[in-house]
Amino acid sequence: MKIQLPDGSPLELPDGATGADAARAIGEGLARAALGIRVSENGTGELRDLSAPLPDGASIEIVTGKSPEDGMGPLWLIRHDAAHVLATAVTELYPGVKVSIGPPIDDGFYYDFDFPEGVTVSSDDLERIEQKMREHIKADERFERSELPVAEAIERFRAEGQDYKVELIEDLVRDEGIESVSLYRNGPFTDLCRGPHSPSTKRIGAFKLTSVAGAYWRGDASRQMLTRIYGTAFLSKDDLEEYLRRLEEARARDHRKLGRELGLFMLSDVAPGMPFWLPKGTHVWNELTTLWRSTNVDRGYTEVRTPILYDVELWKKSGHWHVYRDNMYFTDIEDQPMGLKPMNCPAHCQIYLREARSYRDLPIRFAEQGLVHRHEPSGTLHGLLRVRHITQDDAHVFCTEEQIEDEVLRCLDFGFHIYDQFGFKPRLELSTRPEKRVGTEEMWDKAEAVLQGALESRGLEYDLNEGDGAFYGPKIDLHMTDTIGRSWQLGTVQLDYYMPEQFELTYTGADNAEHRPAMIHRALMGSFERFIGILIEHYAGELPLWLAPVQAIALPIADRHVPYARLVANELAASGVRVELDDRTESVGRKIRDAELQKVPFMLVVGDKEEDAGRVAVRRHREGDIGAMAVSELAEKLAAEIARRA
Repeated sequence: MKIQLPDGSPLELPDGATGADAARAIGEGLARAALGIRVSENGTGELRDLSAPLPDGASIEIVTGKSPEDGMGPLWLIRHDAAHVLATAVTELYPGVKVSIGPPIDDGFYYDFDFPEGVTVSSDDLERIEQKMREHIKADERFERSELPVAEAIERFRAEGQDYKVELIEDLVRDEGIESVSLYRNGPFTDLCRGPHSPSTKRIGAFKLTSVAGAYWRGDASRQMLTRIYGTAFLSKDDLEEYLRRLEEARARDHRKLGRELGLFMLSDVAPGMPFWLPKGTHVWNELTTLWRSTNVDRGYTEVRTPILYDVELWKKSGHWHVYRDNMYFTDIEDQPMGLKPMNCPAHCQIYLREARSYRDLPIRFAEQGLVHRHEPSGTLHGLLRVRHITQDDAHVFCTEEQIEDEVLRCLDFGFHIYDQFGFKPRLELSTRPEKRVGTEEMWDKAEAVLQGALESRGLEYDLNEGDGAFYGPKIDLHMTDTIGRSWQLGTVQLDYYMPEQFELTYTGADNAEHRPAMIHRALMGSFERFIGILIEHYAGELPLWLAPVQAIALPIADRHVPYARLVANELAASGVRVELDDRTESVGRKIRDAELQKVPFMLVVGDKEEDAGRVAVRRHREGDIGAMAVSELAEKLAAEIARRA
């Protein structure tokens, strides 16, 4: 047989040769480093076990620890291995446990278990499980694949009391009509698994179990609650230590913790997934609103406000009823079924429809700080980052076909301007048609081509994210990377031909004929809730001066200095600075420490010397003393810095 190497050169091997044989034929060093093999034939490629026979004529690439990840690479393999080793350890330590699934994920892996009645596992047990995992990794146990007829596999797992595996196989038979399943054995543990895996457990360079959580079987709240054990694995100890350092940093930056400590917002079981904004958090919200409102006006948008509750017939017409209703909330009003809006787009279509439109009116740009509600499962709710009550910085542009490219680029430029206020450097991603969608294939072909053309006309770099578009149209998503290397999606620009068709939107062209406008959906912060959560974590709570809820605090050294400190605070407030006075009977050292903990940007210490000179001693958060200055000079300095949004 003959195969082709990545550089295009051929490699001859005996019939039935495996990936391991190919690696060995290239070199013994490569064979020792090999983790898996990427095989391409007939235009498709997949990651496979090294022990799998190679097809004649295929193109191959040996995967080692130095290979790119590309979704399924070296880290994916060893994390998949580690999930199986975790299950091996747990089944040994807890006889009678039932295993379900254990996939690799972006930052590691997990496995879900159903422990016997009376047995609970917490984070206190992770070290014990890790120790047992180390034994199996040190033993260098091979991953051995076998194929078993469905009936035999069901009989085997049923005899072992592994009900979840039986259900998985039965569902595969029903949904895919399979006749056999693949099993993987490592040491004493055998799992139902499609693979692939690396050659043996010893390829897991370094690992750590990180947390324990609850998870419903198959994400269904009506099913059994399982225990999910999370972990991560890397090819080297250094990489693991760096990841754990970043994980600890992320915990310190957790916006839920900082939001509570800084008095920004609160969460309550009386309204799950719906934050309560406290006075300080509302200052942050209002500053972002001012930025949003002024920049929308500058860029030709008209602000509108629309209801949150609509007749379900609207949602049937828009496509939400058919595709999105599981994520919506409904109620009846006087026997009329109504739905809370999960998106603002159909409402903006109603405004467009209120009067006849001409080509001279277009483009029309409606912007709304739109309140929407989406049903997120309770297990996925996460502070401000995953909520049910969502306030979007939303907008919709109605334009002619000829205006689309320019309007898309204007939206992207608007996003770049917003992100520049925070020093964010966005990464672009073009997301194409999802499996669950509305509209014709012709609509999707045209919309995807237009967005791709807009990006390429400007020479903008982008990644292709196939299958992740909105259900009504493709989109360009904007992502940023925060100070500790995490990626967040912020804005989105989406092109939609479907809703204008559904709502029969028209305009009169220069030819006096009716034409259909295109519709661009655009949100740049994404949602105010999530954006503020990202900002809190990005800045570790130390928001820029213009966003800080308290921008300065006056700290009198003794009670007799309180009147002068109040005058200082009043003068700063008159110049537009958000300022507080700490008139507690505490030492000035204690007041400074408390102000530092609250991350107040400027601390203004006043005593006899400052009062006599009509000045203040200025401290900057984290920097310490920066000198004394006149109150008027300080007010001018802070006002200028705030106005610049520095």
